[in-house]
Amino acid sequence: MTRMIILLTLSISLVSFAKSSTNNKSPASSAQASSNTSKKGGDLSDKDKMFIDLREASRKNDLLRAIQLANQLSDYEVADYVEYFKIKPRLYDAAGRPNAATDADNEVNQFLKKYKGAALADRLRNDWLLVLGKRQEWANFDLEFPQFVLDDDTQLKCYAMQSRLAKGESPKSVAASAKLILIDPKYFGEACPDLVAQLYLRGGLTRNETLSISRTALEMNFDSMSQKMGVEDPIANIVKKARTNPNLAMKTIVEHDWKHHAEYKGMAWGVIGQFLAKKLDSSAIEAFRQQHALGQSELLSAESSEWKIRVALREKDWKLVKESIETMPETIRARDPAWTFWYGKALKELGDSRANDVFEKLTSQYNFYAQLSLEELGRPITVPPKTILNESDTKSIASHLPAFEKAAKLYGMNLRTEGNREWNWELRNMTDRELLAAAEYGKKINLLDRTVNTADRTKSEHNFSLRYPTPFLEKLQPITKQIHLDINWVYGLIRQESRFVMAAKSSVGASGLMQVMPTTGQYVAKKIGMTDYSIDKLSDLQTNLTLGSNYLNMVLNDMDGSWGLASGAYNAGPGRPKQWRQTLTKPVSMEIFAETIPFNETRTYVKNVLSNAVYYEILSTGKPQSLKEKLGTVNPAQATSSNLP
Repeated sequence: MTRMIILLTLSISLVSFAKSSTNNKSPASSAQASSNTSKKGGDLSDKDKMFIDLREASRKNDLLRAIQLANQLSDYEVADYVEYFKIKPRLYDAAGRPNAATDADNEVNQFLKKYKGAALADRLRNDWLLVLGKRQEWANFDLEFPQFVLDDDTQLKCYAMQSRLAKGESPKSVAASAKLILIDPKYFGEACPDLVAQLYLRGGLTRNETLSISRTALEMNFDSMSQKMGVEDPIANIVKKARTNPNLAMKTIVEHDWKHHAEYKGMAWGVIGQFLAKKLDSSAIEAFRQQHALGQSELLSAESSEWKIRVALREKDWKLVKESIETMPETIRARDPAWTFWYGKALKELGDSRANDVFEKLTSQYNFYAQLSLEELGRPITVPPKTILNESDTKSIASHLPAFEKAAKLYGMNLRTEGNREWNWELRNMTDRELLAAAEYGKKINLLDRTVNTADRTKSEHNFSLRYPTPFLEKLQPITKQIHLDINWVYGLIRQESRFVMAAKSSVGASGLMQVMPTTGQYVAKKIGMTDYSIDKLSDLQTNLTLGSNYLNMVLNDMDGSWGLASGAYNAGPGRPKQWRQTLTKPVSMEIFAETIPFNETRTYVKNVLSNAVYYEILSTGKPQSLKEKLGTVNPAQATSSNLP
């Protein structure tokens, strides 16, 4: 009865909120609408603090400490997490590896039955399957694996294929499935190298296919993983040299006698090209042209395949761009809309009439490449009509509200991993209208990052004011107006930096909405005459917005007014875009410059910030906008230094 009353109360609250929100022009325009529900240390109860300690003990697989703390939290409100944190250290050793000798079978089974259908049960099933896979208990593994809902663990997929081999399935058939997932060694763990070795020994993978997977691991410094795959790589030494000194590796390949191993020579050129490209070395294009002439591009690693295209883009060698995309593995090509867009661009530059058909494939998306595709087709960039929710839409998510409230409880302790797990689990099977209702609810309880991420999931019905909210407008607008900084660009940057999480803190110490570093804050405060600055003030909303906006304006001036270069400078430091620009021999469009940024994070960051800014400007002006106008052209520059931090 109590549960029904809670559900009814929450449902009425959400319906009431949805009605009132349709009359508000700004999603959250005051500091009171903070997207961060994290409590300060002093606001946490003793049991909250103990729960956080339990979570840390479990994370470290400190079994004794976890048991001790869990026993003191027998009546804690998120009881499933207390139980999970108590069980999990029994499944892993101190190094975080699945513990094949675990004796927690009964506890795991009881937990899975008790919390059947819950997010945390799926998480524990993930943990448990890793143990069963390591034990090679295929009968139990095969019973549990189909029940793993998220199905997002590459190791488990490799164990599942090991099980298929153990049951006598054709190695060729298993290998066909394996090649679809064996792309990024960061997620291979222990299971995937063993699978590769088995498939090679049983004839499922050819020597060259095995070498390609093994070499991908070697390129990423996973030397021992590469060795476990059971095939000796004839170019291993060249790969290792290329990782640190690609020019020396190039000298080695030229001097080597490749008379009977032309295919290995092609692979070696591909690796060298990748590492030269990441240094923006002008020799990279020659390395990739050598590789291309020797063929077998389908055996290049994902990194080599992608950098081959990026180098060709910088050189404006559209024929090589086209052919490189055509020969890259479909699993790599399909995972990023970049390669669809650049294939269309190459066709257009080569006068191929199929270009528009390729661009058309992206126009139903809402991202950087969709925006560019629309402009290539001569269409304006707009936002879709706003879907207005009715009372039945908001009532339809009433059953999900207890999980959202649990997520809010976890966010309140700044346990974002757990909060995200609970929130996202509820979104799995929602319709677009239900997703929008959930996004509205996230806004109501001041979780704007959940609002954004939830609204981002819709496919055909949308509300872009939820995807691109403008909180704290009355605080930010005077700051940007005073320094003549475009507020839409600032919002685009904040959305990328922190998703409006006030308590956001990066691994390197950046804080707040605009992720300001302490040294940067100190520098900017001195420059603008903020005499009462101290590091702890970076968590203050007004201070963070003031320092972040002023710093962005400083890097904009330092980067000749280029939004793209300034966005890159804000993320990677102002010295790096200057270095990258010095490697240019001729002007390039900013979209090509952005595509060839050597840092993965900064490359994605720049594209997302600029794309965000376009949508923010459309929402604020009510008019179509041009991404290309904001991108502009990047010209070669002489070596200069920057005084900015």
